[in-house]
Amino acid sequence: MKLQDILGVKGGTVYSISGGATLQEVVARLVEHRVGAMLVLALDAAGREEVAGIVTERDILYASTAGKPPLGEVTAAEVMSRPVVTGSPDDEVDDVMGLMTSRRIRHLPVLGANGQLAGIISIGDVVKAQHDRLALENRCLKDYIAG
Repeated sequence: MKLQDILGVKGGTVYSISGGATLQEVVARLVEHRVGAMLVLALDAAGREEVAGIVTERDILYASTAGKPPLGEVTAAEVMSRPVVTGSPDDEVDDVMGLMTSRRIRHLPVLGANGQLAGIISIGDVVKAQHDRLALENRCLKDYIAG
């Protein structure tokens, strides 16, 4: 199974924000869309949008520790994780699971041809895909044995 298979079921909707947005704005958007990460997009030299970073719930928690300014005074660009680890639609889910585990990331933007953003997957999406595949294999083996 490939990432494009997950995106085919999940869809390619990606929520993003500018680097100048405050963390308070990021939190509001995360809650509004019920997601755990927001991509930070910027324009490249040719005027196309590119992934500049990613702000996750974890980044916001670290930014809100004692002694830090209020979330309304900190921008997404100040706390975003970068460089962003990305995947390709042709990446195998097994490989991506290993990558996400070893890099300790829970969200992976998927870039298609010419670096165009194709979607974003979470570790939950990967686990669900693996679970569905194993459940199908299990059912097929049971049918084979019973048949």
